[in-house]
Amino acid sequence: MLDNHQKNIATFIHLSTFSRFIIPFGNFIGPIVLWVANKEKSEFVDQHGKQAINFQISMLLYAIIIGTLSIPFFVFNLFSHFDFIDFNGFHDFHINIGKPSALLYIGGALGVVAVIAFIIELVLIVNASLKARDGAYYKYPFTINFLK
Repeated sequence: MLDNHQKNIATFIHLSTFSRFIIPFGNFIGPIVLWVANKEKSEFVDQHGKQAINFQISMLLYAIIIGTLSIPFFVFNLFSHFDFIDFNGFHDFHINIGKPSALLYIGGALGVVAVIAFIIELVLIVNASLKARDGAYYKYPFTINFLK
């Protein structure tokens, strides 16, 4: 039987991922500290802690992948439009920017995907914390299980 303390700890494990908006890497530090301190006391807390940490690691990997794919598109698009022959000193510097290339559209689309993924991540964290509050187990979608 789950008591309120176990439900609260599991809920705070999920909600502690929002500490990343205040503390760098708080989305890892908060859940790990709460999980390590309480995983031996409750199987319920242990499962929620593993899910929260696995989800945060998975989201970090997805963000790295999207970033490494989208940043080069913007950089290549930026440098493809420089007109280096027209550079006559700092008083007469011209950048000839023509119509956007397909690279810019691909990079922009990946940026939109990143924003949508961020919003979905926030919704999933809130959903997981509500399930934990109610005493139910929750499995994040799109998660790679590093901790089993």
